[in-house]
Amino acid sequence: MRTLLFLIISCTAATAVLTGCSNVGCTENRNSIPIAGFYSSSTLEPVTLGSLAIGGVGAPGDSLLMSPSLSGSQVYLPLRSTASQTKFYIRYMQEELNHPELYDTLSFTYTSVPYFASEDCGAMFHYRITSLEYTTHLLDSVGVVDSLITNLERETIQIFFRISTPDEPSDENP
Repeated sequence: MRTLLFLIISCTAATAVLTGCSNVGCTENRNSIPIAGFYSSSTLEPVTLGSLAIGGVGAPGDSLLMSPSLSGSQVYLPLRSTASQTKFYIRYMQEELNHPELYDTLSFTYTSVPYFASEDCGAMFHYRITSLEYTTHLLDSVGVVDSLITNLERETIQIFFRISTPDEPSDENP
């Protein structure tokens, strides 16, 4: 009888410990990282671009966020919680565009706000973008859709590129 009682108490204690550390009430994404989408400045339509290298300016270690060997229509632009400004570079790796004088930069100024999500999720940072500066070598413009950056998985920044499209055939006969 004692062995059965000990086994029941042990199982109950193990269950309580294991469920006490559960993250069932927590969302999957525990980081507040802005997502930037790419758009054509002439059509305002989303575009997929390749041959871009995007990374953090002055970031420790390898800061490549988008490799020129991959194509994409969005990129994550992580902000530094220990700073009030983060800069990113955009390098165009096509041979005719791969010149430092054509590279663009984005500079976000923001405030970092610690946010306690829950006992399960813990704490994270939310960011409020207060200003944005960018160069316009091949970029047309950059827009902030929502200045509050939270852990919600949504596009909050739109980057508009000047994109050349193949000429459409003319209706005239030669």
